[in-house]
Amino acid sequence: MTNVTRLPGPAEYLWQWQTQAACRGLEPERFFHPEGERGDDRAARDRAAKRVCERCPVRTQCLRHALRVREPYGVWGGLTEEERRSLASPLRATA
Repeated sequence: MTNVTRLPGPAEYLWQWQTQAACRGLEPERFFHPEGERGDDRAARDRAAKRVCERCPVRTQCLRHALRVREPYGVWGGLTEEERRSLASPLRATA
């Protein structure tokens, strides 16, 4: 479960970037895998989600948010949860 204590506060300016996101209004299933999804199906869904992220004007803010709050699920800022964890692992080792 996500630790909500790391989430930004309720101030609108902290979340405003989301209104410009390329994924806004798309179905969340495109970015969050169903339980048990593996292999080619999961890889195809991840690739489709990443294509949306490629053209997103707020991709950097999205990825920064996901890394800051340690978002455990889905594609955020063009990276899967596994890819974000691999980025964070070396950071934790040096902290």
